[in-house]
Amino acid sequence: MTSGLIKGLKEFKINLPMFYLTKTPFWAKLLFPPLIWKMPAGANKIYLTFDDGPHPDITLYVLTELKKYNAKATFFCVGENVLKNQDIYNRILDEGHTTGNHTHNHLNGWKTEDEIYLQNVEKAQQFICGKLFRPPYGKFTRNQQWAISSQRFALKNIMWSVLSGDFDQNISGQKCLKNIITHTKDGSIIVMHDSEKAWKNLEYALPKLLQFYTKKGFTFEAIHLNDIK
Repeated sequence: MTSGLIKGLKEFKINLPMFYLTKTPFWAKLLFPPLIWKMPAGANKIYLTFDDGPHPDITLYVLTELKKYNAKATFFCVGENVLKNQDIYNRILDEGHTTGNHTHNHLNGWKTEDEIYLQNVEKAQQFICGKLFRPPYGKFTRNQQWAISSQRFALKNIMWSVLSGDFDQNISGQKCLKNIITHTKDGSIIVMHDSEKAWKNLEYALPKLLQFYTKKGFTFEAIHLNDIK
């Protein structure tokens, strides 16, 4: 009986809801001013970004939807996924989108020694075009942040204005879309994910947000180094 109870306890899981902020608070921008949280406003432009790809099916879906609206985006790619899906990575570039470094193995900077983390970024940079970087989970240490911005890498650290929450399997596609529409404005950087975990919400929200903002007169632009101020 005791062994059965222990086995039951091991298998018992509590599915607690995630906590995250769908809009970046003003104090984060004050605490970390070197990070890029939004793009310049004034031209009715929105900056869609997609993390964790490329994926053999989901990234193709994203590219197809973007093309319908002549929308451009920025893909923060995991190095090992680029190696697995080189043809899709090339298509991202061929269709006029930009790409950034998201480490080689999707590392959490808070749980990784600085030099190991930086070597992982360096490895990914061998396969990823561009000088943009976004830390997986939005987590890196101050030392990692400074090093990535330093002469060693000379990468721009791109964060976000709006977190869609598409990765959260406890919310619906409708809620994901609402997260975006509630907080997005001119110059916003939106985070979505071309990953299996996000697929359900991404599939629902992406075409609808493209249609919604296009009708409102917005365009979707990729992040270019020259546009960052």
